[in-house]
Amino acid sequence: MDLGLHLADFTWSGGSETFVDDLVRTAKTAEDVGFTKLSVMDHVWQIRGVGPKEHEMLEAYTALGFLAAVTERVQLLAWVTAAIYREPGLLAKEVTTLDVLSRGRAMLGIGAAWNEEECVGLGLPFPSTAERFERLEETLQICLQMWSDSDEPYAGRHYRLGSTLNSPQSVQRPHPPILIGGGGEKKTLRMVAQYAQACNLFDSPELGHKLDVLRGHCEALGRDYDEIEKTVMGPVDPGPNGENVDATLEHLRELAGLGVTHVQMRVADGSRTDWLELIGERIIPEAAKF
Repeated sequence: MDLGLHLADFTWSGGSETFVDDLVRTAKTAEDVGFTKLSVMDHVWQIRGVGPKEHEMLEAYTALGFLAAVTERVQLLAWVTAAIYREPGLLAKEVTTLDVLSRGRAMLGIGAAWNEEECVGLGLPFPSTAERFERLEETLQICLQMWSDSDEPYAGRHYRLGSTLNSPQSVQRPHPPILIGGGGEKKTLRMVAQYAQACNLFDSPELGHKLDVLRGHCEALGRDYDEIEKTVMGPVDPGPNGENVDATLEHLRELAGLGVTHVQMRVADGSRTDWLELIGERIIPEAAKF
């Protein structure tokens, strides 16, 4: 099992005066201790469950471009991109640019979006649930066409592109890996089986069932279930002196037993690089054995 680091809250204990230096140190530490993925949220306001909406929030792809410049090995992605926030052609160009500038370390993490409040607040589109999923699927199709050898037009129900020219092309061929977030059994998991290299599901009692549903979609579409990376995300607090390490490892072992191959960890304060070092010393090497 691999572990990654998710940066969801940018209101750090050091404050705004030290934030940029803290962010650089955090990214470098995460890479050095063995985290394999580094992600940020694609939100413009802070979300419930993490903090008040007034807390600091960086724009995802600008932040990822910065992180690409200060790291060398870790994979970079938005966990997950809100498909409706950007026109698909521009999103494909952004992920391609990240892949080029990071020398082939970009992933496209994507979902249908859910935060109506921030959309209304900043004037972003927020269509119906059904339309959001239609737009998600068309976005996936457009990205894949732009990463192919075709620059033919694309005509969908919601998007029409006169040409899918994409130059320069992504470093990773045939394209950067795609991760789809969400556990919807009829649409989301079917799209994972059809388009994605990774899924992200909630760490919940339903996880085993959701993976069974994904397996069923793979069988129906003729897709190899085992080639899809199964990921979950969750907060982790190793404790000031590592008192929670054993419990964390036990839970990771349970997830591995269900077939989860990657866990994206969210720490409460990204400037606490001592926590990252503790995780790198005591959790990452053990998780690699699962």
